[in-house]
Amino acid sequence: MKKIVLILGLLVSSLGYSQQEIKLDVADALVIRSLEFSYENYISVENSFGVSALFNLAKQDIDFRYNENTMITPYFRHYFTADAQWNFFGEGFVGINSGKTETVKDSGVYDLKYTDAALGVAIGTKYSSEGGLIIDIYGGLGRNLFGTDSPILVPRLGVNVGWRF
Repeated sequence: MKKIVLILGLLVSSLGYSQQEIKLDVADALVIRSLEFSYENYISVENSFGVSALFNLAKQDIDFRYNENTMITPYFRHYFTADAQWNFFGEGFVGINSGKTETVKDSGVYDLKYTDAALGVAIGTKYSSEGGLIIDIYGGLGRNLFGTDSPILVPRLGVNVGWRF
């Protein structure tokens, strides 16, 4: 019973600040034909957690594309300039990604499917208007940890436009 009360108390306190955002990465949609949606929930004025979901729509044989076909990225952000219109932040993330890589063996070229998890960091800035419009720009890098067939590095780049409610 104590565990249930503790979990319920943590859930209520984390949602008590109740600022939430929904965002779309417009740079990915326009430049590399992929969709990335994000949800962010503020724990306090300086801290938030969120999750992003990336779906790559570009064909595998295109030169300029993400290696990942899908990627789910839970993240934690700390804002260094709280209560300002432009906020600078640092982010830690875990990127659970899957896709295909090409490998050359004796008898030809093969596509190998992979699923891996990456740990990484990113930095960025966020504009927040009083009406609720959000624009954030960030960049970072993660490293895949488990697979031998997956790419070593995973990028985390974006220009998000969204709404705070």
